Amino acid sequence: MRQEIHKSLSQTGTKKRAWYRRGMITLLSLVVLGVLWSGYAYWKIESAVSSPSEKADVGIILGASMWGDQPSPGLRERLEHALVEYHAGRFDTFIVSGGLDKPGYPYTEAEGMRNFLVDAGVPEERIFLENEATSTYENLLFSQAIMEEHGWNTAIIITHDYHGTRAMEVATTLGYDHPSMSLTESTVLPMAKHKSREVLAYTKWTADRLLIAMGVL
Repeated sequence: MRQEIHKSLSQTGTKKRAWYRRGMITLLSLVVLGVLWSGYAYWKIESAVSSPSEKADVGIILGASMWGDQPSPGLRERLEHALVEYHAGRFDTFIVSGGLDKPGYPYTEAEGMRNFLVDAGVPEERIFLENEATSTYENLLFSQAIMEEHGWNTAIIITHDYHGTRAMEVATTLGYDHPSMSLTESTVLPMAKHKSREVLAYTKWTADRLLIAMGVL
C-alpha cells in the first residue's frame, strides 16, 4: 500500500513538473514573440517615408487632440505642415477629420482645425469637415466618403511621421487611389511615449486588417 501511495505521489509530482515546464516554455515563447513583434512594429513605424504627390485633389489632415477650444501643440504641428503643402500648391482643398474629444468641448477636432486654417487665411469654402471619426481607420473611411461625394480621386494624407505607416496601410486597405503621405516630425510631443503607444496601435491595426481580409469587420 505504501509503495502504491509513494508511486502515485511520485507520478503526481512528475506531472506537475511537466506542466510547470510546459507553462514556462509557453510563457517564454510568448515573451520572445512579443519582443520580436514589438521590434518589427517599431521598425515599420520608423520606416515611414514622406513622399507627397506634386498635385492632389485634396489634403486630408488626420485629427489629434484638442485642448479645449484650441488645437493641441501636436495638432498644430499637423496644421502648420498642411499649410506649407497648401501654399506649395499641392492641393487647394482640405478635408479635416476628427470627432469630439470630450463631451464638454465646444468644437470637434475637425471644427478646431477649420478654425485654425481660416484664421491662417484659408477660405472656409475650401475646408470640408468630417466630424465623427474616433480612430485613424474612421478618419480615412469617412474622409473617403466625402471624396466620393464630390468626385475627388486623389489625396495627400497629412500626419506625424510616427503615424505614417499605419495611416498608409489603412488608406491602402480602403482602396485609396495611389495615396501619398506628407509627414511632419514633432518637436513638442514626448516621442518615447507616442511611439510606444503607436506600437500597440499598429498591433491592433494588424489584427483588424486580418479580420477585414476575412470579412469579419
